[in-house]
This record gives sequence, C-alpha cells and structure tokens, in this order.
Amino acid sequence: MASRILSTLHYVCSSSASATKRCLGLYSHWQRSISGIAASVVADVEPSIAPVQIDQSQLLIDGKFVDAASGKTFPTFDPRTGDVIANVAEGDAEDVNRAVHAARKAFDEGPWPKMTAYERSRIILRFADLLEKHNDEVAAIETWDSGKTYEQAANVEIPMVVRLFRYYAGWADKIHGLTVPADGPYHVQTLHEPIGVAGQIVPWNFPLLIFSWKVAPALACGNTVVMKTAEQTPLSALYVSKLFLEAGLPPGVLNVISGFGPTAGAALCSHMDVDKLAFTGSTSTGKRVLELSAHSNLKPVTLELGGKSPFIVCKDADVDAAVEASHFALFFNQGQCCCAGSRTFVHESIYGEFVEKAKARALKRVVGDPFKNGVEQGPQIDSVQFEKIMKYIRSGVESGAQLESGGQRIGSKGYYIQPTVFSNVQDNMLIAKDEIFGPVQSILKFKDLEEVIRRANATSYGLAAGVFTKNMDTANTLMRALQAGTVWINCYDVFDAAIPFGGYKMSGQGRVRGIYSLRSYLQVKAVVTALKNPAWL
Repeated sequence: MASRILSTLHYVCSSSASATKRCLGLYSHWQRSISGIAASVVADVEPSIAPVQIDQSQLLIDGKFVDAASGKTFPTFDPRTGDVIANVAEGDAEDVNRAVHAARKAFDEGPWPKMTAYERSRIILRFADLLEKHNDEVAAIETWDSGKTYEQAANVEIPMVVRLFRYYAGWADKIHGLTVPADGPYHVQTLHEPIGVAGQIVPWNFPLLIFSWKVAPALACGNTVVMKTAEQTPLSALYVSKLFLEAGLPPGVLNVISGFGPTAGAALCSHMDVDKLAFTGSTSTGKRVLELSAHSNLKPVTLELGGKSPFIVCKDADVDAAVEASHFALFFNQGQCCCAGSRTFVHESIYGEFVEKAKARALKRVVGDPFKNGVEQGPQIDSVQFEKIMKYIRSGVESGAQLESGGQRIGSKGYYIQPTVFSNVQDNMLIAKDEIFGPVQSILKFKDLEEVIRRANATSYGLAAGVFTKNMDTANTLMRALQAGTVWINCYDVFDAAIPFGGYKMSGQGRVRGIYSLRSYLQVKAVVTALKNPAWL
C-alpha cells in the first residue's frame, strides 16, 4: 500500500526536487497519522467460488439475445479479486438505435399498450413470481458482480425488487383520468396516457434494485423501455430480462443494452425517438444527460443524483441507537449509497461519548468475502472507486481531522477498505464537502439547532437527512427546515415501494417509487367535447 500511495503522491506533484520533498513530507505525515490506528474485524478475504454460472451476456433487443452489431465485448470484473467474471456484449449507438426501433414498434404497433391494464399487471406479477423463485441465483450474480454481501442481496434487495414489481402491478389498472367541470356547455375529461419509449440508465451500486425503480412504473403505465446498464455491473439485468420473456412480456417492450456512457448512454440520451429519460448516477453525469436531452428532442428527464446527507444527533438522543443507525447510514453497501448519512453532526454535550462508541462499532464491523456468512462489508466496486476513497482518507488526515479507526487497505488483492471513522471534522474539509461514496464516516460537532440547520443545508446536495431526537418539537423543526427529499426521524434508509424518493437542489429532479413515479411515465391529455342542450352542467 505504501508504494501505491507514494506513486500517487509523485504523480500529483511536479517533478521538481522541492515539490517531491513536499510530497514525501505529506506521505510521512499520513504514515505517522495512521500508525497505531485500530483496525476492524477481518473475516477471510480469500474468495470462495461463486455459487452461480453466467449464461447470459448478450444484449436483449426485440425479444432476442443478440451480440453487439460491432461484435465487441468488454469484461466485467469480480471486485473481490479484480479477475474477469465474463465478457459482455458492448453495445454502442447502432445497438441503441436497434433497441429504440424495437421499442418504438412495440409501442406503436405491438400489443403492450393496447392490452387491458389487468393483462399487463398479470404479466408483471408472473415476472415477480419468477424472480422470487430465482432469488438465490439472482442474488449470487449481484454479489459476484458488485461486491455487496450475499446476505444483503438475497435477504433484502431481491425481495425488495419483487415487492416493488408487485406494487406497480397493482397500480396498472388503477391509472385513470378525471371528469372536469367547465364554465359552459362542454364535457371535459382528462386521459392519462403512456408517454412512449422510455430510455433508462441505472448505476452500479444497486443494479437490480434501481432497475426495478425504473422499469416497474414504466411498464405499469404501458410504456416500452430501453435500459442501459452500468458497465461495472451488467449481469443481473440481463439475467432477469430472460425471466421477463418467460413471463410473457411481448418482444420489444423491454430492451437491455450493456455498454459505456460516452457511447451507448449518450446515444440513448440523444435519440430523437426516445420520449422520456430516467437516470440515476452522479450529478456531473446528470447534467450531461440534461444537455443531451435539450439538444435533441427536449424529452423530459427524471434524475436521481448524488448526495452529502446530514445525520443529526441531538443532545437528547438515545446515543447507542444513534450510533448504530449512523453506522448503518454510512457503511451500508460499503458506503456506496447516494443517500449515505455521510456528515454525522453530533451535539457537543454528547460528542465525546458518541465518537468513542462510533469508533468501537466500526472496529466490530466484519469485512471479508461477501459470499461468506456474517460478513457485513465486501469490497468496493473497482480500482477507480478504491483509489478515490483512499485519496479522500489521505485528504482527511492531511487536513487535520482525527483518524479514529481504519484508513487502510485490507489484503493484497480485491478492493477492500477498513471501515474508517474521522472525528474533529470541519465543514471546509473535502471529506465533509464531497461525496466520497465509500466507508468513511465524518463526525462533526454542533452547538444548537439554528447552527446545525444552517450547516446541514450548506451544500449543493439535498437528497436525504437523518434526525435522532426524543423531542417531537425538535423533530418537527428539523424535518421542515432541512432541504432534503427524504428526512428519516429516529431511523435511516427505510425504503418501501410506496415511499417516494428523490432530491432537492443538485441531487436531482422528479421522484421514484410510490404514486409519484407514475407521473413521470404518463402524459395528461385534456379532451373537450361540445354539448347540445345538456340536461345539466
């Protein structure tokens, strides 16, 4: 690890002797800072054999699994080792065009939007049943490709995906317009119509869960879909797409393209025959998605982007419960969560106690092969994310934050990082401002509500927030003052199919899940008919 850090320091500095000397000084400071820091519990990181075979690596276009038009493939990697799992078809603009053409034909000429809503709901329900039947295989693929623990994938995420598809299957035949009174002899009604071809792009941190957030409401409304998966995690979406075909989904209704953002993603966002876009990912990429939409056919866009969410622990909070919840809020999914509670604000009267208990909890966190029982934390997704996180850990030390635990790599292969806790973090430090997307908890101190509200809102993000207090007046003050799309009170990361999710400010626009998501996939048409001699108005 030392050689890699030293290489990085040399890389970011100039080649002059004085600059190199400064870099070596920073490296020595970092080494001194982490010496003696306690480490977390480490289970065996030697990779076990994944209990699943990969039998689907082609694109899904018009109901058939096909190679990319170019014949190209790209590797998807095992985060536990960096080894190749499979080579997957690399879709590009030509493949996107084929997929959009298939989706357009399925929408304009196919049976899907012309089915009764009840028939559509039955197909979605059959898919949910098949997914539930194949829960363990899908969870194993998700773990192998992303590094999340198998227990999390099998016991939490895949059941949540099943639940969400069933939720939207129930909505399919309950979407309807209104009859509207008008000033005059007119009959006025509104029709809620499917928007058409939906282009969707999902991230790598929750590949199948966010797949469900996008695909389920789109299909329930009668739309067709072209899905672009993350290049890091393409496998689970391809697997479940086969189950959709088995459930009876007509050809062209769901098309899945694996590929890269600058090629396949840009082509999808720019396509003139795509009627709507939904994107989850970084704020910088979200801005690019908006640009491409504006420069093409001005298609509406739903964005679920980054965050730097505050987790506020008030002076009257149950400290033990708050420590456990804040630990989960940050370290869940290896810290790779857009709504992670990554700024832990603790009242000054309980700050010392909280820090010691947060450190102790981090030291108990079990890191290891995500397929093994009892493991709480697997590897980060890839080398790029690994190096980014390590850079922020070094930045925290160099800027004067107190490294309480962790801070180093685990093992010599794969992308495992010790659960890391910083105290004495200041608002101007990078670890308090930037979205790290890793297992790094930053604990800040505050004096009163007015101060913590100001500091919590002093960010360009506004995805989520957490509040721990026993006082409902305090909770009511904070829930209304915090500029965030979701506020969890005495809990965190409570997700449900019916609860909307989305951000304020640069954390996005629009909402996913619940009834609010349906609005993104419907057009409202007003129909006005003149009446002759109406009996009533």
